[in-house]
Amino acid sequence: MTPVILPYNLAMLIVDGAAIWLLRRQKWLLTQLAILATAGFLAAAIGISLALRYEDLFGAARLCSFGVLLHGPLMLVGAAAVWRRERRWMAAAAMLSALGLVIAAADAFLIEPHWLDVTHYRIVSAKVRRPVRIVVVADFQADDIGSYERDVLERVVAEKPNLILFAGDYIQAPWPEYETLQAKLRELLIRLHAACDAPAFAVEGNIDYDDSDSWRAIFEGTGITAVSRRQSFELPDVDITCLSLWDSLTPSLMVSNPRPERFHIAVGHVPMFARGNVDADLLVAGHTHAGQVQVPGFGPVVVNCRIPRRWATGLNDLSGGRKLLVSRGTGMERGYAPPMRFFCRPELAVIDLAPPDKKEGDRQ
Repeated sequence: MTPVILPYNLAMLIVDGAAIWLLRRQKWLLTQLAILATAGFLAAAIGISLALRYEDLFGAARLCSFGVLLHGPLMLVGAAAVWRRERRWMAAAAMLSALGLVIAAADAFLIEPHWLDVTHYRIVSAKVRRPVRIVVVADFQADDIGSYERDVLERVVAEKPNLILFAGDYIQAPWPEYETLQAKLRELLIRLHAACDAPAFAVEGNIDYDDSDSWRAIFEGTGITAVSRRQSFELPDVDITCLSLWDSLTPSLMVSNPRPERFHIAVGHVPMFARGNVDADLLVAGHTHAGQVQVPGFGPVVVNCRIPRRWATGLNDLSGGRKLLVSRGTGMERGYAPPMRFFCRPELAVIDLAPPDKKEGDRQ
């Protein structure tokens, strides 16, 4: 609970009450609608001013979510009570709108954050000699290790991967809780690696950053290779380059491929490196959470890094036949941000690399 949530909601209760009192005293519909619009403006203004004074933009989003999904229904129900006799159709519309906001809030805060979507992608390449299944775990971002977190890792095992890539952001909690969660997550990862018996690599995320590389302790003794500086690995079927956090943030990054005949994967946390000259067949990232809140037909409201909006989620084509996979992430932003997802379920991304079949080879 952040320190400004209580003052914000108390201030908004005053706004709610004042708006409903003014509605009762006014008879003109346009004036009443102006009162509701003003109350909505005040909700945003108070939330943003408090958050920017004491917190950050994530805090502003959290407070505004209270304004829309809590105080919005309260104000609409109050308006419906005022209109119930003289404007029944307006009262009905207000009640339906309030119900819609309550349903949206239940979905965003209670349902979608733990409604894991296992998304499958397929890439055919002449550089691949036999099928390779890659599972991408991005933005685990746990503030607790409970049934959902265990389920995510069990789903990884169920996909029977040949390669596992962890794309950063593992635990988001203050230090006393961080140590405890670190030990719990390490125990789960030991079981994961034993059950999968597949090579696994982890790169650093922006919430993992510190000068001592302590985030790597999560992976100690798990069999998973944690990489904080750019490093390349040659596997039987593919080559992998793991990027540092700062590499992934660099839009002018240059990465060469010394063995162009081999399928090359570059994995980093922030997808900004995809804007650079990265000689890889597949680029893998997370960080965006696909915005966590999406508008149907528009997509992510916020991308949270300087990339084209269409790159914020899914498998995208880049120049030179390259592919960019940005996972929606299995967790969500914690701290001051609203712990919600809307039209943006958490994702476990599964990529199947496949050689061309005989017919495809003949056509080529």
